[in-house]
Amino acid sequence: MRGKPQAQPDFLTVINLNASVPADHPLRRIKRHVDAVLQKLSPLFDDLYQAGGRPSIPPEQLLKARVLTALYSVRSERLFCEQLGYNLLWLWFLDREFSEGSFDHSVFAKNYERVLSADVAKLFFAEVYALSRQAGWTSDDHFTADGTLIESWASLKSFVRKDGADAQKVQAAKDEDPGNLTIHFRGEKRRNDTHQSTTDPESVLYRKANGQEAKLCFGGHILMENRNGLCADFTIHDPLAEPEPVVALQQVQAHQTLHAGVRVKTLGADKGYHRKDLVAGCREENMAPHVACKDGVSVAGLDGRTTARESYRIRQRIRQRVEEIFGWIKTVGGLRRSRYRGRERTQAWGYFVAGTYNVLRIARLELAAAG
Repeated sequence: MRGKPQAQPDFLTVINLNASVPADHPLRRIKRHVDAVLQKLSPLFDDLYQAGGRPSIPPEQLLKARVLTALYSVRSERLFCEQLGYNLLWLWFLDREFSEGSFDHSVFAKNYERVLSADVAKLFFAEVYALSRQAGWTSDDHFTADGTLIESWASLKSFVRKDGADAQKVQAAKDEDPGNLTIHFRGEKRRNDTHQSTTDPESVLYRKANGQEAKLCFGGHILMENRNGLCADFTIHDPLAEPEPVVALQQVQAHQTLHAGVRVKTLGADKGYHRKDLVAGCREENMAPHVACKDGVSVAGLDGRTTARESYRIRQRIRQRVEEIFGWIKTVGGLRRSRYRGRERTQAWGYFVAGTYNVLRIARLELAAAG
C-alpha cells in the first residue's frame, strides 16, 4: 500500500539536544577537548570585552564556530549562520538552545572581528598542542619541516604596476565591464619589485617550481612532530623574503621557546632543504639534519655519517606524513586559498584550521587506543 505524506502540525515541543547526539558521536570527543582549551583562554576573553553594555555573542561560541567551519568545509560565515539554524548537532556543539536558533550573519561577522587576531588564534593553537603533549601523543625530539603555497584572495588582474602606469588601462576596463575586468598584459613582464596586487598588497607572485603556474599567494610552512604526525607549528610567510629553510629554523627555535622540555634532536625535510644555510643552522642548534639529498650535490655537514644511519632512513619515511596535514587543511579545512586579505588574517585562520586538525587527530588517537 502506498504511504501518503502528512502535513506537519504546528505545535510546541521540547528538544533535548544532548540526548539527540549519539553517545559515540566523534564530535563528543572533539567538543570535550575544545571546551578544555577554551576554559584556559577564558581570562583572555575577559580582557577583550568591556564590563558593561549589552551582552554580545560569547567568544567561546565564536571560536567553536571556527572549528565547525573547518571540520565541515563551510565556505563562508553567511552559509554557516544559515545552516546553524536547522543543524541540531551544531547547536549542541556551540552550547546553544534550540530556541536560540542561529546568529544574524552580520552580527556574527562583526563580533568575530574581535577574536580574529593572530594572537588569539595562536593561543588557541598552542593550547591544543599543549593538550596533546600532556596526553603523550607528541614527540619532543624529532620533527619534520615542509612548505606549500596558499593562494591569496586576489586575482592576477589586480597585479598592476606600483607607479600607477596601469591606472588608465584598469579604468578603461572598468568602464567597459565593471563586473568582469578584461585587462591584457600580453608581452608585459610583471615582477614583484615593479608590480603589486591592489586587492591584497601583501601577497606575492610566486611559483613553487619551474614549469608550474605563478600565482598570487602566501607561503605556508608546517613543523610536524614525528610521533603521531601532529602539527607543531604553522606559519604564513613571504616565500620571497623568507625562504622555507629559514622559516623552518625559526619555527624550531620558537617551538622550543614556547614549550618547556622540547629539545629538537632531528629535523627531517625533502630535497628543497638540502642547502648550506639549513644544514649549518641545524648543526649550530645541535640538531641532526635528516634532509633528503640532491643527486650530485654536496653540502658540508651532511654526509654518510648521517645518511648511513638507520634513524635517517626512518625519518625519511616518516617525513612524508606531513603531506597528510597539507591535504587536510587544503581540502577539508578550506585553506587551499585564503578567504581573508592580508597575512595577519590569513595566519589567524591558518592557526584555527591547524588547531582543528590537531583536535581531530587527538580524538582519533584516543579512539584507537580505547578500541
